[in-house]
Amino acid sequence: MLNAVGIDVSKGKSTVTVLQPGGVSLRKPFDVTHSFSGLNSLKDYILSLDGDTRAVMECTGRYHEPSLRCLADAGIFVAAVNPHLIRNFGKNSIRKVKFDPADSKKIARYTLDNWADPREYSPMDNIRTQLKTLNAQMDFFTKQKVAARNNLISLLDMTYPGVNSLFTSPAREDGSEKWSDFAASFWHVDCVRKAGLKTFTGRYRAFCRREGYNFSEAKAKELFEASRDLVAVFPKEKTYKDLVEMSIRQFRTLTETTVLIRSEMNELATTLPEYDTVMAMCGVGKTLGP
Repeated sequence: MLNAVGIDVSKGKSTVTVLQPGGVSLRKPFDVTHSFSGLNSLKDYILSLDGDTRAVMECTGRYHEPSLRCLADAGIFVAAVNPHLIRNFGKNSIRKVKFDPADSKKIARYTLDNWADPREYSPMDNIRTQLKTLNAQMDFFTKQKVAARNNLISLLDMTYPGVNSLFTSPAREDGSEKWSDFAASFWHVDCVRKAGLKTFTGRYRAFCRREGYNFSEAKAKELFEASRDLVAVFPKEKTYKDLVEMSIRQFRTLTETTVLIRSEMNELATTLPEYDTVMAMCGVGKTLGP
């Protein structure tokens, strides 16, 4: 005997219908809360059914995940399918019924008619869910990083105009950029030109050694000569220095966060069977691939 468990998931609760071949309903559609006791009662009920049982629900953002994991951990065949498949199923009716019991019954009928099609939830799905969550956070922090970068450049244009365009070095593996590290040590144009060429060259050499950059005396002279023609809007005062330093700290923190998330995403992605195939695609790297 086949038991098709259709679960219509919403925020905080699910509506469940159990159908057998021929449209036989074992029980009137019932609601289950997304609580420990509610999900356990659903699990116990499904395990008590005789015959081959399969539970199917729609992917609904994140609301379906507690039910999905609970049933999967209990050894029950459970699958989450694309809502589009359910929406297009059984269009031979002219009635447009939209309420939870009817939806759960439709999912149960879909399960019976497509018994062999739904793919069972597996640990790999959990990894993909983690990747989706990390990707959403990556998008969020990347936007914050771009905003922080633009804000820092805007502030520096008042104290050291165009300092971000004085260096062509690409960002390093840890996300740091030479222009922002330079601005942390030389936040105002007067820090360069009023020091004199010899003194600035010594300070620039110390900066390169401290931050791990290659030192070039010609570059030091180029920076010094460029500073002599710049006009700062803000004077060299503590208030503006504090603002620049705060902005640099914020930019660095967001940069470090995005690098850590990117690294975690890549590490997770390597455990998936499709990783090598995706990474072999033209133009796909460790940022886009995961």
